[in-house]
Amino acid sequence: MNPGMQRVLGPLARRVALMVGRAVLRMVDDQPGIQSVQVEALAGELRDQVERFQEYGFTSVPLPGAEAAAIAVGGSRDHLVVVAVDDRRYRPTGLLPGEVAIYTNEGVLIRLKQGGQVLVQAATKVRIECPLVELTGDLHVAGQVVAQGDVFGQGTSLHTHVHGGVQSGSSNTGEPA
Repeated sequence: MNPGMQRVLGPLARRVALMVGRAVLRMVDDQPGIQSVQVEALAGELRDQVERFQEYGFTSVPLPGAEAAAIAVGGSRDHLVVVAVDDRRYRPTGLLPGEVAIYTNEGVLIRLKQGGQVLVQAATKVRIECPLVELTGDLHVAGQVVAQGDVFGQGTSLHTHVHGGVQSGSSNTGEPA
């Protein structure tokens, strides 16, 4: 390439080369409507208030040290946006083709598995908050079931249900079968 063309095209080639790059996440501000992050991009290039776009319906606050893909909008390093963040330190591996997982750095996992199965792994408990929980199919419980209110089986209350001809109270009225 002749020197005149190189002088004209050189700056454009550098802008194009710097349009997409890797970055390391340093901080996250989850208060704005679009999350704002601080990233370290090129060697020592620290950028504040970089918008982080996420998929609709999914959001997360990644930890410092996570890796990001950053795009320089219009080739301007002054207008970076982060379009993807991953964290190899915590990402579960070994999923089969077609499987999906939602996870945290503490080992909490929801995995949509092949064969129509859903696996939920929690370190302490799973809490469902809603006015009504409806289960269909067989329920297999490996531990204890604790209910704060009454429990009904086919419309019969376990709290108020009584059997005739049986002494009520805590004493044993017969030998176990």
